[in-house]
Amino acid sequence: MKKLAILVFGILLVSFTGQNLYAQGEAAVPFLLISPGARNGGLGEAGAALVNDATAIFWNPAGLAFQYEDPAVDKRYQISLMHSRWLPQFNFSDLFYDYAASRFYVEDIGMFGASITFLNLGKNVWTNETGDELGTFDSFEYAISLAYATKLKQNLGIGINSKIIQSNLSNVSVGSENRDGRATSFAVDVGVLWTPDYDFLDNRLNLGISLSNFGPKVTYIDRKQADPLPTNLRLGLAYRAFDDGFNKILVVYDANRLLVYRHRDGTSDGVFKAAFYSVWVKGSLSERLRRFTHSVGLEYSYGSLIALRVGYFYEDPSFGDRKFLTFGGGIGFNLFNIDFSYISASKDHPLAETMRFSLGIKF
Repeated sequence: MKKLAILVFGILLVSFTGQNLYAQGEAAVPFLLISPGARNGGLGEAGAALVNDATAIFWNPAGLAFQYEDPAVDKRYQISLMHSRWLPQFNFSDLFYDYAASRFYVEDIGMFGASITFLNLGKNVWTNETGDELGTFDSFEYAISLAYATKLKQNLGIGINSKIIQSNLSNVSVGSENRDGRATSFAVDVGVLWTPDYDFLDNRLNLGISLSNFGPKVTYIDRKQADPLPTNLRLGLAYRAFDDGFNKILVVYDANRLLVYRHRDGTSDGVFKAAFYSVWVKGSLSERLRRFTHSVGLEYSYGSLIALRVGYFYEDPSFGDRKFLTFGGGIGFNLFNIDFSYISASKDHPLAETMRFSLGIKF
């Protein structure tokens, strides 16, 4: 199971936002934090307020409420697909990430959405305690989500997303334990998106907030050692700095905070206590602020035909030290959008040279 251990550690290392990692990791199923959508991937992985396609289910479900405003222009249905070879520095050909999402508008009710997130961890060798090979098994994780969003006011939307989470790390017993490495859980996401209607802003600014993966702990083997879900708070803005009808410049920014609190003895607080108390009061103010990660991005687009993007992701050196540049681009024609993004990081960084490709179809 050596390969599986390496993969799980790598995903823990690059997925968490703003917490120290102890031996068992801060939370279970960190694949829920992997960012879908090559457009946002090219913008430093920012997206709380930039949600104009079906990937809003991940970034901020409230964004779905604003995607069918003018029937003469907007499309009632949309599908988004993404594929990425994950953690390329590990050089495992069977490690990949796929994401599929759709949204559809129902008259006088609102926007509905659905998504599937899938992370394949590949085939692993099953060994006993003395290292003898006993066979092989496949490892993978997935989540299925259903979302709904509507407008409370013309410039204010709210959204909610519910998900079933399945983690299949191993379907064989581990060591002397009589239970395998499979677990099932559920969670909800909620989000709000607001476009301030002040005259001086001219509807150019979006502000978004979302709380994701809010749910009970995950148990693999022992309920006493259950791990929390990677509950995450995302705050963001998107500002249209320039728009002459053809040329557009967009600036985006996100701040993220993992709402998980683990004690030094390995135990962790429940989701309510951690999200609404522990992470905000324990430790110094400076430490609590440094646990936020930051994403900033810039996009230039010419109409809906072509777009160029650049971004930067920053995490404090004391709490993960992830830092990388992102680049991306996109083209649009008729009902299709094709986007690409690339992560530029140091050669020893697991995410270095990660490429994302996504396809959007509206009809």
